[in-house]
Amino acid sequence: MLASVLKPVDDTRMLGKFARILAEAGARVAVAGQASAEAQPGAGITQYPIFQGARLSLARLLAQVRYWRLLRQLRPGLVIVHAPELLPLTLLWRALGRGREFLYDIRENYALNVRTQRVYRGLVRRMLAAGLRWVEGAAARRAAAVLLAEASYADELPFLRALPPSRVLVLENKYQPALGEALPPLARPMPAAAEPLRLLFSGTISGLNGVWEAISLARALGATWRGGAVLTIIGFCQQPALLRELQAVAAAESAWLTLVGGAELVPHARIVAALGSAHLGLLPYQPHPSTARCRPTKLFEYLAHGLPVLIPDNPLWTSVVRAHGAGLVVDFAEPARAAAAVVAALPAARFYPAGVPTGPVLWAGEGKKLGHLLESLGLGPTFATPLT
Repeated sequence: MLASVLKPVDDTRMLGKFARILAEAGARVAVAGQASAEAQPGAGITQYPIFQGARLSLARLLAQVRYWRLLRQLRPGLVIVHAPELLPLTLLWRALGRGREFLYDIRENYALNVRTQRVYRGLVRRMLAAGLRWVEGAAARRAAAVLLAEASYADELPFLRALPPSRVLVLENKYQPALGEALPPLARPMPAAAEPLRLLFSGTISGLNGVWEAISLARALGATWRGGAVLTIIGFCQQPALLRELQAVAAAESAWLTLVGGAELVPHARIVAALGSAHLGLLPYQPHPSTARCRPTKLFEYLAHGLPVLIPDNPLWTSVVRAHGAGLVVDFAEPARAAAAVVAALPAARFYPAGVPTGPVLWAGEGKKLGHLLESLGLGPTFATPLT
């Protein structure tokens, strides 16, 4: 059983990566999470929506009740927890029965996020960060293994230092193609100078992820590139005030700015379709302690689809992008200067000269690591053929 609260039941990591590789290996898999209208689990996988509604609502508490009922009803042999708020009930479930095991998948440095992202204030922020760190530490000591979406978490999270290396495994958020999806072998060509330059900002929509910088750069490119520029913002926004501002800007600038989703989760297939029509993917993340040492999922996603990217000067990202000739480094804080640099570089640019990368950016290798871990712990069947 795989479980989260705010992540949808068709979340790309839970369903597309973990659940499907487990199902391919012969396991019966249940995925619990936020309801999704367009979820298509696939053979061997059953989905259980346990949450639907606003993040700060009674539904969030009811999700805990539904999760506990699922644990008792399904009696899973293994639980993979993808959200820290489910850890207390998972620990209780483990303590009340014999032979119950769980893995904890750490997708973010949650305590650091609470301390630095200014969503909470004062004493509430300090208490929540301390509580998160305590429950994560308690869970890590009792988990069969701890999985890390980012290699940097091994250094950032102090409770991991007491664990033997065999119980900590990095599984990066590399790209897993959907069932039947064929990835392009070559990068798509840039438009002619008289054609519009199509830009894409996808995934979680937030100020920290640079949505305003994406808009500023698109506006500057529209004034600099002879054919103009259009920007598609597609994804989910968890901040109502920010969403209202974006909707107002999108309505006023509808000639070149399109907002898809925003108030609701966007099926991943629609994001992949948007990738197929874009010329450049934007990753204008703001410098921040919670993201500085992370490589975002959509970086791997863009590279797997041969989409050239514009990124800030982050050494973790530039090393990957430059290794594959996958894009340009720009200063999003200076949109006019960045736009001029892009316009000057594009006519002669040859992105992905060796073809679209596969092994370094795809999930197949991470899936093998997950299979080997489960085998070593005696928690699963042999994983001879990872999902591709």
